[in-house]
Amino acid sequence: MKRKGSEAERELVQMLWGAGLAAIRVAGSGVTKFPSPDVVASNGSRVLAIECKSTKHKVRYIDPEQISQLNKFAKQFGAEPWLAVKFSADWFFYKVEDLERTRGGKFAVNFEKSNRRFLVDIT
Repeated sequence: MKRKGSEAERELVQMLWGAGLAAIRVAGSGVTKFPSPDVVASNGSRVLAIECKSTKHKVRYIDPEQISQLNKFAKQFGAEPWLAVKFSADWFFYKVEDLERTRGGKFAVNFEKSNRRFLVDIT
């Protein structure tokens, strides 16, 4: 599972560079005591803090603590918090404020129904 996530993060970094943003994976994201996103990217005028997910399913659930940590980092770093989800082969991007909670309190993004954006929309 960790390897799949790392591969998705590397792919996202390459995509971001191809779209004209400088991007790096953040070492220790998800395992340090400090809030940190998976990827940080910038085009010189915008800074993006990105939590990255990958799934073969049509719905991806995200723990609210991960979104809270992403928001904390983004606020302190002066970045925009984004969620990037790779559904099978397609990447979609979500503004954190557009995410919806399930009845169980988690966040969920639905491949078919959600307010997703494409890479061109965030660059």
